[in-house]
Amino acid sequence: MEEKLSGAATPAGPALSRRALLAAAIATPLTGVIARYGNAQGAPTIRIGVLADMSGAYRDTGGPTSLACAQQAVEDFRPAERGINVEILAADHQQKADVGAALARRWYDLDDVDVIVEVNNSAVALAVGNVAHDKNKIHLNTGAVSSDLTGRHCNPSLLHWTSDSWMCANAIAPHLVRDGGKDWYFIAPDYAFGHSLQRDTARMVEQAGGKVLGRTFYPFPSTTDYSSYLLQAVRSGAKVLGFANGAGDLQNSLKQAHEFGLHQRGIRITSLVTFITDIHSVGLEITQDLVLTESFYWDLNDRTRAFTRRVLPKTPRNYPNQEHAATYSGVLHYLKAVAEIGPAKAKASGQDTIAAMKRLPTDDDCFGAGRLREDGRKINATHLFSVKKPSESKGAWDYYKLISTIPAEEAFRPVAEGGCPFIQR
Repeated sequence: MEEKLSGAATPAGPALSRRALLAAAIATPLTGVIARYGNAQGAPTIRIGVLADMSGAYRDTGGPTSLACAQQAVEDFRPAERGINVEILAADHQQKADVGAALARRWYDLDDVDVIVEVNNSAVALAVGNVAHDKNKIHLNTGAVSSDLTGRHCNPSLLHWTSDSWMCANAIAPHLVRDGGKDWYFIAPDYAFGHSLQRDTARMVEQAGGKVLGRTFYPFPSTTDYSSYLLQAVRSGAKVLGFANGAGDLQNSLKQAHEFGLHQRGIRITSLVTFITDIHSVGLEITQDLVLTESFYWDLNDRTRAFTRRVLPKTPRNYPNQEHAATYSGVLHYLKAVAEIGPAKAKASGQDTIAAMKRLPTDDDCFGAGRLREDGRKINATHLFSVKKPSESKGAWDYYKLISTIPAEEAFRPVAEGGCPFIQR
């Protein structure tokens, strides 16, 4: 008998077992079915594949907690009560685009998977999105950040939930320039995510009246020592150092910047894509006063707290961040569209399902009301936070102070500026 995580299972399905989480965390490229829901006789089974970094640098940022949030979405949807059968699968893309694309083909062709979610690597997401388009399936990206996913590399089968590089740049760069941070230097990983995040932020800095004095792209995912890049930033004379990286890379960068005493040198540190899991890992002593943006914070309001209470029994050591919340939100909205058009039609055509997802307004406990735009960009309000000082925090995971909220229609790049080729303007 499998040992269950604490917390009772809902009628829709079982709690995620420790064995299942461990299997996902140490995954060979492909795992079996993680959970099954519903027992409708004769009804087709909707299959959801969670493709993420289950064992590498982005494990806590996405990984098993995203898998738990996908399960929570299915449980909250209660497919058994709607006569719908659902299965969840999980796999590790290993931060490799070829591995991700091969897994997507196998899932779509051999395992009858209908939608792939998460994929917290922009290069992998672009590859999976292309496979989804070839197969008339869906890639519901809830992890990768490049704004190119709904810009020049958009396709009708790829949907983008929560943050992207344009949104992060739009929230953070003008605020810091107005606050005196006019001269910038960037350190970024040398792949699609880092390039798009650095590009979008540099543009926002310049539009706000600031200047970019330099940038460095480092090998990903092999870099762990950032000392030479930090020295280049110091020599540039920049007053703001922007880390355009994430997860383990970001955490190491913040720690090493603190060891180098960059703050004492008059250099302000900002991280352009930051999650509460990063703050928890690095600690408030190092991250205090850091300005960041997330679309979700577990303690933002009654609805976010209610969602967090439901999912924490599955992942008690890792509070949900906006990537985890996006996986919940995206899966829940996808299932609402399946119910709208029927599981048979949803399995037959990813495009018909996406059309239904775009017709239906989005609303959930993580992000509140929003919508899915014609270019596949899901929009909702986002928030600018500062990190609390250790003396201000009341305990573990009590880390953010709200600076401002950016309305949904202002938070994301306008459709007309994205260059999405399948949108006819």
